[in-house]
Amino acid sequence: MITDREECRRWLEQAEKTLESAERDKQARDYNWCCFKAQQAAEFALKGLLYGIGVSAVGHSLLKLLGELEKRGFQTSDLARDARILDRHYIPARYVNAHPEGAPFEFYDLPTAEEALKSARKIVSFVRQAIGHG
Repeated sequence: MITDREECRRWLEQAEKTLESAERDKQARDYNWCCFKAQQAAEFALKGLLYGIGVSAVGHSLLKLLGELEKRGFQTSDLARDARILDRHYIPARYVNAHPEGAPFEFYDLPTAEEALKSARKIVSFVRQAIGHG
């Protein structure tokens, strides 16, 4: 089903590097950036799989990207909760005006970062397995 392995590989490699960066942000206690990068890692992985099967991947919602894969025969329903967790970090982790007061970093903590990383790892692992690199 994968028709463009090279494109898929490029996106997956970027996903893995972004996940490594998110881990470093967690260690540095930059929890909001950890959460945003976890979302980005999952997004890159899912988009890579979509591109790999010849589908143009549009948008940033992981839940929607999973839906595109589901339409094409991939079993993704067990990743929906992880996608919802990560989708919540796309804007509020970065934008001050996404919060009524304070700055994004004030609203993030270690448990939130660990939850985001766990969800991102699960999605990246799913993509690795789907392309035969798991």
